[in-house]
Amino acid sequence: MTPLASFRRRTFSDDNSVSMTVLRLLSSHPSSSNVTFRALSSLALSFVLAAVLLSTSGCSDGQAESSSSQARPQPKTQVETLVLEPTSFTDVIEVTGTVEAIDDAMLSAQTNGPVTMLLDLGAQVNAGQPVAKIDAEEAEAAVEQAEAQYQLAQDRFERQEPLFRDSIISPLEFEQVRSERNQARASLQQAKKRLANTILEAPFSGTIEERFLEVGEQAAPGTQVARLVNTRRVKVTAGIPERYANDIEVGTAVQLDFRRYGAGVRTADVTFVGNTIDPESRTFTVEATLSNENRTLKPEMGAKLRVTRSVLDSALVLPRTAVIRDETGTHVYVVDRSDTTAIARDRDISLGPETSGQIVVTSGLSTGDEVITVGQTNVSDGAPVEVANRSTTTETVQEDQSLPTPPTE
Repeated sequence: MTPLASFRRRTFSDDNSVSMTVLRLLSSHPSSSNVTFRALSSLALSFVLAAVLLSTSGCSDGQAESSSSQARPQPKTQVETLVLEPTSFTDVIEVTGTVEAIDDAMLSAQTNGPVTMLLDLGAQVNAGQPVAKIDAEEAEAAVEQAEAQYQLAQDRFERQEPLFRDSIISPLEFEQVRSERNQARASLQQAKKRLANTILEAPFSGTIEERFLEVGEQAAPGTQVARLVNTRRVKVTAGIPERYANDIEVGTAVQLDFRRYGAGVRTADVTFVGNTIDPESRTFTVEATLSNENRTLKPEMGAKLRVTRSVLDSALVLPRTAVIRDETGTHVYVVDRSDTTAIARDRDISLGPETSGQIVVTSGLSTGDEVITVGQTNVSDGAPVEVANRSTTTETVQEDQSLPTPPTE
């Protein structure tokens, strides 16, 4: 309430009080002259009229102030928009994988003894070439002893065999001689195996990546001696969320991004798909094998995998940041230009697949709709807006495709 209106209200109240007082005085003095009565009546009427005029003036001023407040224009919010046009959209699965060498082995000792030879780190070896040697003196002696026992048993067997054929000795006696010969032969084979185990051979061609013992140190069966790695062929292993279990199979094409290492983008096929789900990560394992002749890829490197699910020819695509999610659902703001000014309108939508920050709208929007992509959190339904930048779906999708289109099966 303005000060003027407050003053007028008080004045109106005072005038009513005065009028009532005059009327009471006239009623209490009936013997007064007619002149006095007419004068007092005129005075009371004047007060009443003045109060009515002041009250009317106050109402007019209040209405004028209210009309002035309503006429003040609402400020416009600056926004950036995207005009929707049908475009091609590739629905892909994006996960992070790890490079692993297909041929990667820890070579362990299989016999006791001190190490007498071990190749240096980085040494290139061929399959079957010695990587390390363990002292063979005891093993060689054991072989000589086993050979002597075998020769003795074999000689006895050869002398007893004619006697058995002539029935001079019983079958039980001959069976015992033959058993001793067989045992001696088995012992000789074991001794030779222990001697062969003193030489640790490379199971495949590769490079000595690690050494776990030094020359002169004691080795025992199971002790790790060296690590041999061949990176001419590598595999990329990744965990795929279980919801895509029916979308990937052996032979599915994948795209592998190694640009962070200067190795570019490569394509390969899935060579293994796991049949079980990890209970903690809720993923299943996939592997893709690729050639690495130039050795640019190394084990434990990271790679971004893109697996194609489907290709949509005519889809309405939005930046994911333009979508507002709250307790009422999923919606966006569109610009309504039907009036003299641009107005923001709230629009409920349904969403489809999402890739690289772009998401498909399946319902709620149409071709030509102008969606607010920047500033949407600063507007409300019916609020005036000013479009500072206007782009199209095709331009936005091309800018956001950091990788070439993934291969399809």
